[in-house]
Amino acid sequence: MEKTRLTGRIVTQDDADYEQARTNNTLNNPKFPKIIVFCQNKRDVLNALNWVKENNMPFRVRSGRHSYENFSLVNGGLVIDVSEMNTVTVDCKKMTAKIQAGADLGKVYNILWENGTTIPAGTESSVGLVGLTLGGGIGMLSRLYGLTCDNLLEVEIAVSNGKGKAKIIRANKKQNSDLFWACRGGGGGNFGIVTSLKFKVHPISNVSIFSIIWEWEDFEAVFEAWQNWAISTDNKLTSEIEFKSKEVNQIIAQGEFVGPVSKLRELLQPLTETGSPIKVDIKEVPYIEAVHFFDDPSGNIPALKKRSGSFLNKTFPKRAILIMKSFLENTPNETSSIWHQSLGGAVKRIRPDETAYYYRDAIIAQEYLSNWSTPEEERSHIRWVEELRSALSSYTTGDYVNWPDRFIRNWPTAYYGGNLQRLRIVKREYDPYNLFNFPQSIPPLNFWF
Repeated sequence: MEKTRLTGRIVTQDDADYEQARTNNTLNNPKFPKIIVFCQNKRDVLNALNWVKENNMPFRVRSGRHSYENFSLVNGGLVIDVSEMNTVTVDCKKMTAKIQAGADLGKVYNILWENGTTIPAGTESSVGLVGLTLGGGIGMLSRLYGLTCDNLLEVEIAVSNGKGKAKIIRANKKQNSDLFWACRGGGGGNFGIVTSLKFKVHPISNVSIFSIIWEWEDFEAVFEAWQNWAISTDNKLTSEIEFKSKEVNQIIAQGEFVGPVSKLRELLQPLTETGSPIKVDIKEVPYIEAVHFFDDPSGNIPALKKRSGSFLNKTFPKRAILIMKSFLENTPNETSSIWHQSLGGAVKRIRPDETAYYYRDAIIAQEYLSNWSTPEEERSHIRWVEELRSALSSYTTGDYVNWPDRFIRNWPTAYYGGNLQRLRIVKREYDPYNLFNFPQSIPPLNFWF
């Protein structure tokens, strides 16, 4: 049988652009692949997949480079990168969009906006849409339109479920429906290589946005007010709040309301009347300006960092709020923070077993963040994040698979909850030999952890 040849734009360790090609958004825990294949089309994807099988070489799949633990890289192996397959095609009559797997959120939002439409997705423009979708996808339209994966109609995916050649199949509610179920919350890189996604899109024009800033002294009052308000307010309003270190002395709540600014101002009263806000901005803008408003530039710049997270199924009691406050009084440096986004609404209307995304009943997603400048600082920052997560564990549940954390011991249950067993069955069906694997990949049912 004729051997497969690699095709596409191929970068090796001897090439001048290797370092740029290798580097992910997370700079710590680096990996050094032997070969990186930037696929230009579906044939390149199939060739790369067949080649690694024939050559018994470890590989990973990559799109947006935002894997917090660099699971999309591998030492001495091959990276199949789809980022240069990034065409976005909108059908305004059918209100659908077909998006190649390499498109990042910035490109997706801009092209959809040119057609007066959008999808609910994340906020950082350089994040790859495909990884976001496969893990769920939360953002500023979650309470109105659900998760990104809730708006997914079909995936085109390269699979290799035996010893023959890899092939591309479609998965939707009628074809390969079990795989389609798994692709809505089961995480990236587990079952195959997605080459394109088809979404239903929503009409959008102007939206109203807000930003409220308090100082440290209002910590307890603001968290108590926000957590009760954010989950019970109008479902057209999704919000986030970040509590920064005591040294920074800043609490920032922001959000997006699909409606008039006058109504938003009314809805915000429980927040604006809490504590002593030092700045309140409320305005109506074209939707694409809101996209830019929430796109924090620092999140798109590669950095030394640690992330982890949890979900809240019920509001925090005072004890939990004081734990957060204590940790933010004792951070490794001023960059450490705790971020939250409100859930519920359309997210909760889908049953936990209806898609692979399990945490439908969660009211808030909570993320722990810390950045540093030199390798010597890494240990103290990772310890801070892990001790914070542990200290709050009595009041939280699980972790969002798009915020992977290699230090979580029970990661399969943390990411997938009651859907783990079914995901392993799907894995056995489409990847029985566990070709697609990485340190926290879903094992087939017949494999031990």
